[in-house]
Amino acid sequence: MTSDADPVLSASTARDRIASGALSCTALAGHCLARIEAREAEIQAWTHCDPQSVLKAARRLDGASAQGPLHGLPVGIKDLFDTHDMPTGYGSPIYAGHTPASDAAAVALIRRAGGLVMGKTVTTEFAFFNPGKTRNPHNRAHTPGGSSSGSAAAVAAGEVPLAIGTQTAGSIIRPASFCGIVGYKPTYGWITPAGVKTAAWSLDTVGVFAADVPGAALLGSVLSGRDLTAAAQAPSPPRFGFCRTPQWDAASPATRAACDTAIERIAAAGGDVEIVTLPAVFDELLAAQETVMAFEAARCLAFERDRHGAQVSDRLASLLEHGATISADTYQAALGLAARCRTALADCLTDVTVLLAPSAPGEAPLATEGTGDPVFNRIWTLLGVPCVNVPGMTGPNGLPVGIQLIGDANADAALLQAAQWLSEAFENPPSTA
Repeated sequence: MTSDADPVLSASTARDRIASGALSCTALAGHCLARIEAREAEIQAWTHCDPQSVLKAARRLDGASAQGPLHGLPVGIKDLFDTHDMPTGYGSPIYAGHTPASDAAAVALIRRAGGLVMGKTVTTEFAFFNPGKTRNPHNRAHTPGGSSSGSAAAVAAGEVPLAIGTQTAGSIIRPASFCGIVGYKPTYGWITPAGVKTAAWSLDTVGVFAADVPGAALLGSVLSGRDLTAAAQAPSPPRFGFCRTPQWDAASPATRAACDTAIERIAAAGGDVEIVTLPAVFDELLAAQETVMAFEAARCLAFERDRHGAQVSDRLASLLEHGATISADTYQAALGLAARCRTALADCLTDVTVLLAPSAPGEAPLATEGTGDPVFNRIWTLLGVPCVNVPGMTGPNGLPVGIQLIGDANADAALLQAAQWLSEAFENPPSTA
């Protein structure tokens, strides 16, 4: 039996140990199952995990002649992704007991690469804001964030080295910040959402959670078909642009202090930071994201609203009702603003490698207050640009506070390289002697 104090095994370390013969797939699966057994009553990250099926699959991997890039690595699957051999409930009682006929594409790719699907992790209702049962591993009185709550909490608790989730507003970066792990939201469209319950087709982005940047790059490589693993090495300091965003007033003292500390660590490690101010056209972008999300959600969930309205939460029902009142012209205007801002963002990134901004307003709020505000994530999701949460700092309550890095579209490799460089700067603070 493992204990809560055991160190979290990173995906890269586990992969290397399996490849060398020092660790079997079955032993790693047993380690993760023991952690789940030890902490599930407290954290409640899973909707489905069958230990016997997991161990049977691990033994098959131990007997396989070929090893894929994820060989034997346990992966948590957000319960928004279809799985042919496990229930898929999308966080809603409407789909209780539902088992799809096939896997989502991302799940199939994980299996093809030798990944061990550990089970299904908790999602909020259809990936929107109605909280699930999961609690923050650092303090169970607090939320892990949403909507990818179970995936983030499972990785943070060391129950799996890797997990997948989705982001429509802030559902990769915010829970990664609250749980103190790496969250990587790739460029929109880099990972196919086929087989994922659609919340808003212009926004939904499949992303990954890991204990460190190399782990996120590894899983991102498998799912995107692009080799990002070399990007997890950081041979030279990137150029950072500190961007407060138009939402800076929402930043708590903890987040402002984290940004200041990040800038200090960058400078001490030999990096450069300059202030980047977004042009005025960005001022209405957050409202545009809310418009697009509501308009598309009202259409994506039309069946559930019309046929099972009594089983839709009041908060989601209100969003869908609002979305149904938005005109097509208003929706198109929001998409047009996003297109103009994408062009303007490319200009902002001319002299810097990545932008540095808050991941969330502050530490994770109490679970009774909801899943937290995606105010610092919405605009980047609408723009479809890649983002990474870099953990490493804590707030006044001892809970994690992350830093968000944002890259230009399709510049994911450079973004991950910058995230690794910043991670190393956090791990090796300057001496005060």
